[in-house]
Amino acid sequence: MAFWDASAIVPLCCSQAGTTRGHRLLDDLGPMVVWWGTPVEARSAFARLVRGKHLTNQAHGRAAELLDRLRETWDEILPSEQLRRRAEALPDDYGLRAADAFQLGAGLTWCRERPAGRPFVCFDRRLAAAADTAGFSVHGL
Repeated sequence: MAFWDASAIVPLCCSQAGTTRGHRLLDDLGPMVVWWGTPVEARSAFARLVRGKHLTNQAHGRAAELLDRLRETWDEILPSEQLRRRAEALPDDYGLRAADAFQLGAGLTWCRERPAGRPFVCFDRRLAAAADTAGFSVHGL
């Protein structure tokens, strides 16, 4: 199993620079674990891509369908007091924004605060650096 950030899930759903790499990682690392808010982050990314004219409305629909299919296969780290408390410290510790703090907090919750050698798939440089510093084995672009 591997923890997947939304930045690595979006390219699985629509053609981007990380699409090929993402599919390879999905094949290599097996089942996905994600944060509960990941579908919202992915849908937000799809909408931004449409607004920026990097994704057609038709491609947006296909991306949403692919996201729904992935969602049927992954495990989710649900919101909890433990996750919120863990995420609260991460902006100070690693310079993360709120959503990234929840992502890393969910990853740490998943591995019970023992990230050494655990795969963390992330195509966002700041979050990848924080996950690496926390001790995860980061797989990115």
